[in-house]
Amino acid sequence: MYYNVIKSGMVFYAHCQMANITFIKKDDIMKRTHNCGELGLKDVGGEIVLAGWVNRRRDHGKLIFIDLRDREGITQVVFSPEADDISHAKAHEIRSEYVIEIKGQVCNRPHGTINPDIHTGEIEILVHELTIINPSKTPPFSISDDLNVSEDARLRYRYLDLRRPQMQKNLFLRHKVYQTVRRFLDGNGYIEVETPMLIKSTPEGARDFLVPSRLSPREFYALPQSPQLFKQILMVAGFEKYFQIVKCFRDEDLRADRQPEFTQVDIEASFVCIDDICGLIEGLLSSIFKEGLGIEIKTPFPRMDFDEAMARYGSDAPDTRFGMELIEITDLVKDEECQVFNRVIAQAGQVKGICVPNMASMSRKDIDELTAFVNTYGAKGLAYFKGKESPIAKFLSEKARDEILSRMGADENSLCLFVADIPKVVAMSLCQLRLHLARKLNMIPENTFNLLWVMNAPLLEYDDEEKRFTAMHHPFTSPRETDYPLLDTDPLKVKANAYDVVLNGVEIGGGSIRIHSRDIQERVFNLLSLSKEEAREKFGFLLEALEYGAPPHGGVALGLDRLLRFMVGAESIRDVIAFPKTQSGICQMTGAPYRVDNKQLKELKIRLVEEE
Repeated sequence: MYYNVIKSGMVFYAHCQMANITFIKKDDIMKRTHNCGELGLKDVGGEIVLAGWVNRRRDHGKLIFIDLRDREGITQVVFSPEADDISHAKAHEIRSEYVIEIKGQVCNRPHGTINPDIHTGEIEILVHELTIINPSKTPPFSISDDLNVSEDARLRYRYLDLRRPQMQKNLFLRHKVYQTVRRFLDGNGYIEVETPMLIKSTPEGARDFLVPSRLSPREFYALPQSPQLFKQILMVAGFEKYFQIVKCFRDEDLRADRQPEFTQVDIEASFVCIDDICGLIEGLLSSIFKEGLGIEIKTPFPRMDFDEAMARYGSDAPDTRFGMELIEITDLVKDEECQVFNRVIAQAGQVKGICVPNMASMSRKDIDELTAFVNTYGAKGLAYFKGKESPIAKFLSEKARDEILSRMGADENSLCLFVADIPKVVAMSLCQLRLHLARKLNMIPENTFNLLWVMNAPLLEYDDEEKRFTAMHHPFTSPRETDYPLLDTDPLKVKANAYDVVLNGVEIGGGSIRIHSRDIQERVFNLLSLSKEEAREKFGFLLEALEYGAPPHGGVALGLDRLLRFMVGAESIRDVIAFPKTQSGICQMTGAPYRVDNKQLKELKIRLVEEE
């Protein structure tokens, strides 16, 4: 076995068993001539040098075969004592993931041994010189795409996980998308401007990550949740068209499509309307899919009103790849004798359902499991019709039963499932039930990308816990001009000049036309229970900038990690991020976050309070 040590410009090879040290000048190291994915029949007879990792080794005694891998592919190399007995002897020591360099001749593979699954499958390399650059411990898992290992292990040994072809393919696509974004936006007159990473903490929705300042004791920077305010300032500054591929930070509860640090394509433009921004993003996404996957995306994307999306799908990010939409039957049952429905309707509730085709044979046990499923989303129960039969049929007139089944589009093979509750619970529980059943019953078509815009969301929503209005998007989204009078009389009816782009039931981007008037911005701050003093303290620089000829402007932010997750077909955005965190925000590889020593805390004038 050999270990590689670099010192004073020399490469040292130490044989562990013999303890003999061989010195080789750095200039004597072979320089590779090709990568492991490009050689073919055209190269037969040529002498080449390859370097890479040992993907697999097969020792047939007289012949030793090694699949040599680098980021471009795999090439089979052959060690034979007739070709070079020294290299053949060394090859007995080689194991998986050793880093080696070989020199040899490109040969045709013998008849019957061609591998059609790899680009280099028609040739092999007959080796007559071998250098073992660095050995490897036995990896904790195989470097292959069909591995069966926990995600914790993959993240702990991320440098090994990233050697897998699929992970490298994912990050190559990520790189390609970055370049497509830059070319497209540059071609449309947008300039890339970097904005600060250490900023003032401002309330934008999620919690900020705070960074203590050593030079200003007891004061803190925040890491940006987005460059929102800075890109608006750039519009005031007259740059007109800005973009940035930027890291954003949010201290929020994590799940499969969230990370504490994530990447977005941030875009802002002056003198634009909603159609301008939507058209730009449709062109950008079309270019990304075409250049990244070779797929043509149909434009313009369909547009759906926010209220329609909530009514039909129970979600502001609807998955339109399959049917099974939510259907309201409140009006059909409000005068019936079904006490469960009547009690809910009397309390401003509603009754909605979904129709599952060809599932009337579902057992009572299965329906009980679905009832338990919707319970987790606040629903108290699940009424149902199996064909025309139902436990609640006796509380309904024949006319009502027929009208319900007709509206649901049901037949004798259908299973209709109903939830009766306040609108928020009905929407959430049926939305999740719809998705759950579609996955379980394989109703979602594969390799389909359904993109649409969801428009006209409410400007505000009411937070029952804090007893105040909060911004549906962010505090700088402009209300529709026709709704200005409602700001004072009925704020919850005010619609925003906002738009979200949805891909396969997930919001991958959102934006709005911004407020460019100090008066309107202060009115919105007031609705959000920000006093003039608080608004001046937190956003004074923005309010002041709006008084110096701020142009009308708007923009959008695309979640690059979420978009890439769909493009590669991954279950989690962690598979398209080189070094992600776990769902608890931990980096398994480095051990971050960790406790710093007291010296650092003392410099920052920080004292930790130990929990009891």
